Amino acid sequence: MIASMTGFGRTKMNYKGKNISIEIKSLNSKHADISIRLPNYYREKESEIRDTLVAGLQRGKIDFAMFVELTGETLHSEIHSGPASKYIDQMIALCRQHDITPGAEIVTAAMQMPEVMQSTAESLDAEEWKIIDDGIRQCVAQVVSFREHEGAVLGKDLLKRIMNISQLLMQVDLYEAERIPRIKERLMQHMNEMMRQSETESGRLEQELIYYIEKLDITEEKIRLQKHCDYFTSTIESELQAGRKLGFICQEIGREINTLGSKANHSEIQMLVVQMKDELEKIKEQLLNIL
Repeated sequence: MIASMTGFGRTKMNYKGKNISIEIKSLNSKHADISIRLPNYYREKESEIRDTLVAGLQRGKIDFAMFVELTGETLHSEIHSGPASKYIDQMIALCRQHDITPGAEIVTAAMQMPEVMQSTAESLDAEEWKIIDDGIRQCVAQVVSFREHEGAVLGKDLLKRIMNISQLLMQVDLYEAERIPRIKERLMQHMNEMMRQSETESGRLEQELIYYIEKLDITEEKIRLQKHCDYFTSTIESELQAGRKLGFICQEIGREINTLGSKANHSEIQMLVVQMKDELEKIKEQLLNIL
C-alpha cells in the first residue's frame, strides 16, 4: 500500500545527566529537502544523521531537531560570559523600550541562547552516540509508521475516485448506441445539401463521410482509459513508494479523457467527461503528498 510524505516522530533518552529528545517532522516535497537543528557539540555527526534520514524516509521536506537538557548529575559545560552578557544587555534594552521591568528571568532566558553553554568535553563519547543513533532510527521508524497510516487513508480516497472514473466511463456506453447514428444522420443532411449545390462526386463525399465517422469512434479510448484505471488501482495496492509512478499513470488517464471528450460530439458524454476530469484533478492534488 502507498505511503504519505506527512509524518511525525519523537523519541527521548537519557545519558549521564543529559535528557535528550529528538523530533522529526516530514511534509511533501519532490526531493529530500532536509533541515537539521542540533547542539554544536553534535555537529560532527550531521552528515551521518542526514544519511540516516535519507535512507529511512527517501524524500520529502524533513525537519530534524535534537534538544539536550543537562540535569547537573555530570556537568561538562561552562558558561561563556561574553555571549551571555550581550544577550542580557539586549534583553534589558528591549524591556526598557517596551516599558517592561527586567527581572531575573532574563538570565534564565540568556542561558538558553546559542553558544552560551559550551561543552568542555574534547570529543563525542562513542557510547553516547550509539544511544543517540538508536534513538534517531527509532524516531525515523515512527515517522515511517505515521506515513503508512496516512497513506492508507489517502489510498482509500484515491481508489474511490479512480472507481468513480471507471463508473462514469461505463455510463458512456448508455449513449454510445445513439451517438454514431445521430452524427451520421446529421452529416448526411449536410452532404445532401452540398450535393444539391455543387457537382461534387458522390463517391468522394461517401469516402469522407466514412473517414469522419471513423475519426469519431471512441472504442480504443474507452479500452485504454479502463486499462489505465486498472493499472492505477493495482499500483496503489502493490507498491509502497509509488507517488511518481501514479503521477505518470494520471497523465495517461488525462490524455484518454481529453481525447474522449474531443471525439464525443454528444452532450451527455461531454458531461461525463467533465465529471471524470473533476475526479482526476482531485486525484492529482492527493498525489502531491504520496511518497
